[in-house]
Amino acid sequence: MKVRQLATPIRNSMMALALASIGSLPVLAQDGHSHATTQSADVTADQKARSTALLKIVREATERFQTVEAAEAGGYKLQFGCVTGDTTGAMGLHYVNGDLIAQASVDAKKGYVDATHPQIVIFEPETNGRPHITGADYIIFAADWNKYNKAPPELMGQLFHLFDAPNRFELPAFYTLHVWAWKRNPNGAFVNWHPNVNCEPFNGDGN
Repeated sequence: MKVRQLATPIRNSMMALALASIGSLPVLAQDGHSHATTQSADVTADQKARSTALLKIVREATERFQTVEAAEAGGYKLQFGCVTGDTTGAMGLHYVNGDLIAQASVDAKKGYVDATHPQIVIFEPETNGRPHITGADYIIFAADWNKYNKAPPELMGQLFHLFDAPNRFELPAFYTLHVWAWKRNPNGAFVNWHPNVNCEPFNGDGN
């Protein structure tokens, strides 16, 4: 299957949440733009164990989404094209599940993040037209989370990154956590950008 060159429109449920998400932001979250390119190497044994456990959970949760077709059958749809950075590598293709975006807002009332159901599955395009899975991404609109919680979200010890508004995704401010469970990131498994992910095949420059 060839990778689609245009992202599909944002699902109505996701857009409705986006339009409703308005609120002040805490200052404790990691900044999504400038502080999420590398991960500290100073970790305790407990932190390392929790990180390993989270990677295992994400691999198990996304193992059935090894192909784009499988992800689409599971309710995920391509959004935002192929996300690349200026100097920090890329994120790749985001396949978003609008129903899980809505559920994340419900879970925010309990201060809960469900590791077994990531809202986004991430793929890297290939020149042969068959993208391969690289990881998952968790996303919660900041206003939905901040309404019920004083501290930013975290998952098994991993603090979410804050993307303030306005942003390149044309979304209200949101918290996000990338988990590179299927392609090792030399900068850390939980940073936003992957230096070895390439968007050129999607953009038509990799042939």
